[in-house]
Amino acid sequence: MPKRLQGALAAVSVFALVGAATGLAREPERASVGKPVRGDARMRAQAIVARMTLDEKIGLVHGLFPPRAKGKTANELIPSAGHIDGVPRLGVPLVRESDASLGVANQVEQRKGDVATALPSSLATAASFDPEIARAGGAMIGAEARAKRFNVLLAGGVNLTRDPWNGRNFEYLGEDPLLAGSMAGAHIAGVQSNRIVSTIKHYALNAQETGRMVLDARIDEASLRQSDLLAFQIAIERGKPGSVMCSYNKVNGDWGCENDFLLNHVLKRDWGYRGWVMSDWGGVHSTAKAANAGLDQESGQELDSDIFFSDRLKADIASGKVPMARLDDMVTRYLTGLIETGLYDAPVPAIVQPIPYAQHAGVAQRAAEAGIVLLKNDRGTLPLARTAKRIVVIGGRADLGVLSGGGSSQVRSVGGAPVEIPLTSGAAMSFARYTYHASSPLKALRAALPLAQIDFVDGKDVAAAAAAARTADIAIVFATQWTTEAQDVPNLSLPDGQDELIAAVAATQPRTIAVLETGGPVLMPWLKSVPAVVQAWYPGQRGGEAIANILTGRVNPSGRLPITFLAAASQAPRPAPVGLDTLTSLEAQAAADPGSGGKYQLRSFPVDYVEGADVGYRWYEKKGQRPLFSFGHGLSYTSFAYRHVVVTGGKALSVSFDVVNTGRRAGADVPQMYVTREGSEAPMRLAAFTRVTLKPGEVRHVTLTAEPRIVADYDVKLPGWRIAGGRYRVALARDAADRSTVSTAMLDRATMKQ
Repeated sequence: MPKRLQGALAAVSVFALVGAATGLAREPERASVGKPVRGDARMRAQAIVARMTLDEKIGLVHGLFPPRAKGKTANELIPSAGHIDGVPRLGVPLVRESDASLGVANQVEQRKGDVATALPSSLATAASFDPEIARAGGAMIGAEARAKRFNVLLAGGVNLTRDPWNGRNFEYLGEDPLLAGSMAGAHIAGVQSNRIVSTIKHYALNAQETGRMVLDARIDEASLRQSDLLAFQIAIERGKPGSVMCSYNKVNGDWGCENDFLLNHVLKRDWGYRGWVMSDWGGVHSTAKAANAGLDQESGQELDSDIFFSDRLKADIASGKVPMARLDDMVTRYLTGLIETGLYDAPVPAIVQPIPYAQHAGVAQRAAEAGIVLLKNDRGTLPLARTAKRIVVIGGRADLGVLSGGGSSQVRSVGGAPVEIPLTSGAAMSFARYTYHASSPLKALRAALPLAQIDFVDGKDVAAAAAAARTADIAIVFATQWTTEAQDVPNLSLPDGQDELIAAVAATQPRTIAVLETGGPVLMPWLKSVPAVVQAWYPGQRGGEAIANILTGRVNPSGRLPITFLAAASQAPRPAPVGLDTLTSLEAQAAADPGSGGKYQLRSFPVDYVEGADVGYRWYEKKGQRPLFSFGHGLSYTSFAYRHVVVTGGKALSVSFDVVNTGRRAGADVPQMYVTREGSEAPMRLAAFTRVTLKPGEVRHVTLTAEPRIVADYDVKLPGWRIAGGRYRVALARDAADRSTVSTAMLDRATMKQ
């Protein structure tokens, strides 16, 4: 483990243990329940379920939504995402759930004054290509959650980026199943190291926010297994989440939360998953069908059209529509998830515990620094020259802070929100705000460069901004794009005339730097005239300091794109958000005709994923398209060389080589291995990667071995994974389009089970 993470992880781990040790008093029967079968969590859970009454079982398979559940429990309701009462006589603990993709969420400040450490966006974490960064972030969030008395976190987002305008892309981990699954698994393991549960979500194909409650995602089984499901499978294997959250949308005709194929066949049968499936909030549509299809728990019941897993479920059990054995399995899976993660035997503290926010801020800053991507750096524009006497910073509210994404992942960060604007319309209006974290890049730059004069211009007046840039040595333009859960962006252009602002500044100042705080890819019509571009994502509560450290060279940039940046929107499999115009029109008609009784509601609309398994960079290669910046791309202030490359085959594909830092600065490189079978029409796939930190002149010998399921294809007739024997092309690359080092090797034919 790199030394840069040891201290942070140690601090998190010690705190987690302190929190776990607080309030360990057990209910009277907790110690005796399941003692004879303590070695196996499921057997222990079954022994507990055998002692339950029907009402106790029913009570564990549906949960409250605290903001709308007053008077429905005798226990304290903490304003948050969810609440499930326990069974005190059997020692079954009470569960409190919080949103937590980027920190312990408190979206619209339901808990007045309650703050938490805000990580950068998940895309930023994915851009580090470093599972240890992901694990450290998860461990930090889990520690804070336990201290705040939460024991189930709705984290672990792993949906692949299929459309660049998805409003929730920032919460996920990019377009590649190996990268996304590896990073999600590490994050989940970090959360659960605190003896609490992390979910993995949203299972599956929650790839757009437009019409997410009604869309039907359509794709063939083999393609689904090789893309989105593979990301979930890898993450589940590596992170072992206590719970899986099913998605709002339909998949091939059935809702995600009553999809027998996804829940029973794939998750529970093929993958042998032992934990429980919880619904997304408002994602349940039936009782018997959902229960028999594999849904184990209805979450936030007040957000559903009815309460399906309470009296309705009891009636369906009495009538035989849902077997009693199925209810027992539902509860057993719930308890298994609690037991296997350690939650069952380590109650959260009775009162809120102190949190070392200063140490945790360091975790967030290191994640931001590792994930910031230097996209372009002509003429050595960066790092900022120490001789620059006058710098002008323009736009992006860089004088106040850094932007964050909206929706259920929104964190009320330590330091407050210098900008917070409520929404007045749109699907996200009730739970999202346009919010900044109080980490000013302007202030951080002034602290890092005390001898320079650094002025700020807000950029609202384009002519004034261009004039200010003309008289400076360097201009740094901060551009933002706000995205949120529940809404997709209509296009990939920077909003509010920011493209025109950057172009105007660059026209008067040849040393212009663009810093982008966005939820995903944006178009860059000004790119040829701007010598340096930095992708900062949503960089979290210490984002200002992280950006300043990258710009000044205190930290050598090492991030790599986990998502392709398109040259034109037309390059994408779908040239615009599917259904956006239709749904917007229907909403407008319904608003104009309030007595319509649902006349203007759309019950379902299909989205055909024509790219199949060829998501992101695979699609662009297959179609012969050249993107603006490829998946895996990222520059450094030093240089690296790969030497003595040897590719071997046989039972597995591997590539061995030396990585050499040939520059004058210490830095991190991310060697990437892409593979495809010769003669196949399939584009190359990322099969392995690693992150290597080297001092100037240092050499490290590295071996990358291909993940077998990336080399294989899924055969629905087998069923399982089949590696076709033959010759394979292997690219040792710096990004998905790099073919400068390609070798071949023979690989043996093989088959693998699910």
